[in-house]
Amino acid sequence: MRRLLLGVSLGLVVACGGQRASQHSSESEAEKQEERTESSRTPRDYLDEGLASYYGPGLEGRPTASGEKVDLEALTAAHRTLPFGTCLRVVNMENGRSVQVRVNDRGPFVKGRVIDVSLAAAKRLDMVDKGLARVRLYRCKGSTG
Repeated sequence: MRRLLLGVSLGLVVACGGQRASQHSSESEAEKQEERTESSRTPRDYLDEGLASYYGPGLEGRPTASGEKVDLEALTAAHRTLPFGTCLRVVNMENGRSVQVRVNDRGPFVKGRVIDVSLAAAKRLDMVDKGLARVRLYRCKGSTG
């Protein structure tokens, strides 16, 4: 009888202890999942990040995808998906310089690049000598387009 009672008691202790450990690991997994979900819900304040390049002199006067002609002295840019007319603030991550541009063309079509800017914008970003710069793209303040 003692053996039976001891076996049942031992079985209950093991079962309850295992359940507590299981609940604890489930709770910590749930907490981890909630943290991952919460951090993924936090919006970035920038639209994109990557490499920027700029339009060279050989493109001056050629038509853009919007129908405008390339004007290297205008503060314009090419982006793959944003609507024409969208105002973007482009920030050079290497030196902190920024410029506002208006999307009027499609591109760039080179892997890893997120935007092509006009020569005038490239000068303001101080990226002409290097040809490329790591940038972040932000929607202009007060801009809906």
